[in-house]
Amino acid sequence: MKMVTRAQRRRQASRRVRLRRTIAVVIAVAVVAGGVTVFAVARGSSSPPVADADSTIAPTPSDTPTPTPTPLTPAQALLATTTDPKACAVSFAGDGIVLDPQLQTQDVRYEKLPLPRAEGRVFAGWYDTPANASALTLPARINGADLVTCTDRQRTLHAAWTTPEANAAEDAGIPILMYHQFTRKPEGEDGWLRGNYAYVGDFDAQMAYIQESGFYLPTWDEVSAFIDGALFLPKRSVVITDDDADSSWLELAAPIVDGRNLLTTSFVITSARSEGTPNRFVLQRSHTHDMHRAGANGKGRMVNDDADTIAADLQQSAAILGAKEVVAYPFGHYDDTTKEGLRRAGFELGRTIEPGYVRIGTDKLALPVIRINYGMSVDDLKAAIG
Repeated sequence: MKMVTRAQRRRQASRRVRLRRTIAVVIAVAVVAGGVTVFAVARGSSSPPVADADSTIAPTPSDTPTPTPTPLTPAQALLATTTDPKACAVSFAGDGIVLDPQLQTQDVRYEKLPLPRAEGRVFAGWYDTPANASALTLPARINGADLVTCTDRQRTLHAAWTTPEANAAEDAGIPILMYHQFTRKPEGEDGWLRGNYAYVGDFDAQMAYIQESGFYLPTWDEVSAFIDGALFLPKRSVVITDDDADSSWLELAAPIVDGRNLLTTSFVITSARSEGTPNRFVLQRSHTHDMHRAGANGKGRMVNDDADTIAADLQQSAAILGAKEVVAYPFGHYDDTTKEGLRRAGFELGRTIEPGYVRIGTDKLALPVIRINYGMSVDDLKAAIG
């Protein structure tokens, strides 16, 4: 048996110390790296490290799954198409409602809100909450007479429905008010057109009554759907219009409807005026382009010219205004040829000067009016529109 010298024993002890230190370092590195694997290290061993039965191996970066992005809602996807900070994605909800959201603009009136139709029931408008839709709460009904408001660039409108029987029982007669010129003189103007000139103080008082009484102001597409029996309009509805876009309307009356947030239609003779609307609450619609003058028989050109000539004039008017929808007949003159001209030009509604109220089934090309003359008071207006 070979004798081990003292020097050899010291060298063996030194190797054992170095081995223990190496194992300690390996274990420390594994712990710092977040693993709990314990390796059996044997000096000179070629065997691979063996994992402890209770340990797990940390995945490498290539093993980490890529997160699936959360899909955008239809409203979010719509907003992603614009950089306009005032853009608002308006969604629609309610029984039977399957509509894509619309992109509207905050602080501008709603444009082209849908008017859904369904067999056996009548659409009763859009509301700010489901509860108000269920109760048909008139002050909460929203249409193109209202300014767009949003929270975080989104909002939802809720649909209401009623029955054809309830719609008929409402028996609404919608007044279309017809104004012309305006004056600052309480005593009125002189001359044969005296009746056309409403005192602006009376006009302001009448607009205040409409505003403060909470009348609903339907748009022209709503008037059309109401005539079809497809849309419910409450009795307390009124349409405000002005003929001719006279300078007195632009200077005196248009600022009043703007200040009171009242949707009004100005019927414009586009050969005389091609400028844009005076404010966001005034719709400019056609009073023809160049037919507000007498024809061969002394009456207006709308009852002198053929349907194609009428249609061409109205197309020119629509191109200037950027809208069709409705025509106010100059001097109130119209006949079947006039109506055919409107159809060929793509207009749906024609407004006369005949007295009366728009009801379910009214001739869309012969809408009646409530004429407002000089000297009519708020009480006179109440008697006319309720």
